[in-house]
Amino acid sequence: LHSADCRATARHSSGRRRPARRSRAPPAPLNDTFPKMSAMSANFAVAPAHVRSTAAIRRAGRASAKRVIARGVKAEAVKEAVALNTTKSDAIFKAAQDILPGGVNSPVRAFKSVGGGPIVFDHVKDAYAFDVDGNKYIDYVGSWGPAICGHANERVNEKLKAQIDKGTSFGAPCELENVLGQMVIDRVPSVEMVRFCNSGTEACLSVLRVMRAYTGRDKIIKFEGCYHGHADPFLVQAGSGVATLGLPDSPGVPKAATNTTLCAPYNDLEAVKKIFEENKGEIAGVILEPVVGNSGFIIPDKSFLEGLREITTAEGALLTFDEVMTGFRISKGCAQEYWGVTPDLTTMGKVIGGGLPVGAYGGKREIMDVVAPAGPMYQAGTLSGNPLAMVAGIETLNILAEEGSYEYMDKNTKRLIEGILEAGKEAGHAVCGGSIRGMFGFFFCEGPVRNFADATESDTDKFARWHRGMLEEGVYLAPSQYEAGFTGLKHTEEDIEYTIEAAKRVMARI
Repeated sequence: LHSADCRATARHSSGRRRPARRSRAPPAPLNDTFPKMSAMSANFAVAPAHVRSTAAIRRAGRASAKRVIARGVKAEAVKEAVALNTTKSDAIFKAAQDILPGGVNSPVRAFKSVGGGPIVFDHVKDAYAFDVDGNKYIDYVGSWGPAICGHANERVNEKLKAQIDKGTSFGAPCELENVLGQMVIDRVPSVEMVRFCNSGTEACLSVLRVMRAYTGRDKIIKFEGCYHGHADPFLVQAGSGVATLGLPDSPGVPKAATNTTLCAPYNDLEAVKKIFEENKGEIAGVILEPVVGNSGFIIPDKSFLEGLREITTAEGALLTFDEVMTGFRISKGCAQEYWGVTPDLTTMGKVIGGGLPVGAYGGKREIMDVVAPAGPMYQAGTLSGNPLAMVAGIETLNILAEEGSYEYMDKNTKRLIEGILEAGKEAGHAVCGGSIRGMFGFFFCEGPVRNFADATESDTDKFARWHRGMLEEGVYLAPSQYEAGFTGLKHTEEDIEYTIEAAKRVMARI
């Protein structure tokens, strides 16, 4: 999400004019400078080598830029922002509504939960997005997670361009599948064998079938607010009881498709124990996000994860971590390495495709041996393991494996969320939130937020105003209170400081 040229105007991406200063030239425009800031000031954490090289290039010839930026960020405590110019975005979205259902190809992109029309991107680069109206944003969505090494990463693009000349899809085995597969096996504690597919949804619906095929049981337990793609068995809502049978949560999903799906509140081990007691010998497995990102950002109690591991082992059921979002984002070995809890099966996506469509599921060899053609459980895909996704994933994991990568993201993300929460509290808002490595989120409520029911206490109307205000300040965040945010290796510490200063202005306005 990135553009090459900055507009030579005295405006921030919101279009707001800077006030004139007496007896000195006006400062350089923030919209022209903040994406070029280096992460190398003396008081900041040292970036990994692969970040420093890019930062050094951006820094060349801009010796005074840092002074201008720092002065501008701290001086612009305005009460109102000029409305964002979205003329072209609005026109494109209007036309799209006659072509695509709702004007988009994935519902959250329509901005319905935050109001206003969606921003239509033109191009992206590193940590920045550029829209069709010429606005530039610091991007904390990152294509919903894959852009952890930065949009249009030069190293990833170089590998992709070379592969395109060799072919984009074979529909036959290629050695690249072995390479990426072995990288996954070497990093992820639970994975002894892996199968590639094309999306997180496909990975999750496949692992559900694996759990049932391996155990010979039909029922599964999922948790309220955990999203595992749009396969029928996962589109359920929990009732008021602790162990309530799932009800269809979307038209077109028959009751028969969900009557074996049992729901429990996240972080509630007693609820899970009760479900197992009431369905003795019938539960194939438990699936959950080991850090929730689809109800906003919710951290599990480690004892909750450890308890699930103990219960599933005792009951002869399988434990699956859905790491489509957390996989390789919060640790080199995914969330399971971070928590020290090893599931039986793992689903992955996003990061391992380096920005291309991808999914994967893997686990213990004895379990994965049920998958065809090794075993009887059928799953297939025309583009599964395609060479473009494989080379992008290989290079992305190579970059993430370099020393200091996760420490760099961790320090930046902690500073970001601490700054946002401090800004909210100083402005008198009830806020709570947190972060792990390259993943973060917050809620407009006192908290703590431990599950989806807690998350619904957040003031979503206020979040909508916050979201729009941050857009006007040149900061692009997920257009929903119930989505996590992401940082990556290309976010500089000046980006973080700018975002915090923008948050202070917006918190004061809303």
